[in-house]
Amino acid sequence: MNHWFLLATMAPLLWAACNHIDKILLEKYFKEGGVGAVLIVSALASSLAIPFLYLANPAVLEVDSGNFDIIIVTAILDIVVLWAYLNAVQKDDPSRVVVYYQLLPVLGIGTGWLFLGETITGHQLIAMAIVLLGTTILSFDEAGGVVSFKWRTVGYMLLAVSAWAMELAIFKAIAIEEDPWRTLFWKHVVLVTLGVLMYALISKYRKSFLAVMRENSTVALGLAVSNEVLYMTGTILYGLAAMSAPVALVLLTETFQSVFVLIIAVALAWFLPQFATENVEIRHLARKAVAIGITGLGTYLLLVA
Repeated sequence: MNHWFLLATMAPLLWAACNHIDKILLEKYFKEGGVGAVLIVSALASSLAIPFLYLANPAVLEVDSGNFDIIIVTAILDIVVLWAYLNAVQKDDPSRVVVYYQLLPVLGIGTGWLFLGETITGHQLIAMAIVLLGTTILSFDEAGGVVSFKWRTVGYMLLAVSAWAMELAIFKAIAIEEDPWRTLFWKHVVLVTLGVLMYALISKYRKSFLAVMRENSTVALGLAVSNEVLYMTGTILYGLAAMSAPVALVLLTETFQSVFVLIIAVALAWFLPQFATENVEIRHLARKAVAIGITGLGTYLLLVA
């Protein structure tokens, strides 16, 4: 097995665990203004990775000034991705939310056609339609006989997917010129800086953060820090995989995250019900499984075309 595939597969597994921890934090600890508080914790927790990245390559302190500007942009995009995703998962199931990440390759091909004049083949159109079908299945909800469109989830996740696609493309571009460890090091430095700025300048976020620290600091911080360690480890693994293989192949492993999230949801409901946050009735699970299967098929057809 190629080492890049193992790295890229471990990343969505770790992120799947993060998806459920995010939901637990928002639902049980960071209730009021929770998204902002989790953002601050996430950004500040990036400091944990900085010394390890330095040890991996002490030359990380050297960076081209032009590339540093781009690194700042990637860090900001990272915050945008997290903010949009947290707003979506705050009111919806993680297993539903993460399916929208399968729109990444669709968005990439569509953007290339729209802005770069690239050609979309018939095979790609069919694959894109399959992915859209899968996400559409989860874009509608039924309660009490009334069918509604999940505008909140769809809107926030479209923003998250767009920002993530841009971030991955930019990271690939500058990491080729810079050492990937150097790029990751300065990105985490910028993320910590952004966390400090959010705490200092956004009073709503600061008040929520301080309230949780007073009431549930030990448990909340333990979960939040563990969450960030898992997320940052996944991000580093994914970034290294992207440097070792074509981006399209690395993106293909992202389809596994939806499967992992659903499996973890069922496991939590069976073995740790106090931490379960999803509806695991058969009809709900079946609908999610069908949507995940369809989007996974579409993504595979799209990326191997």
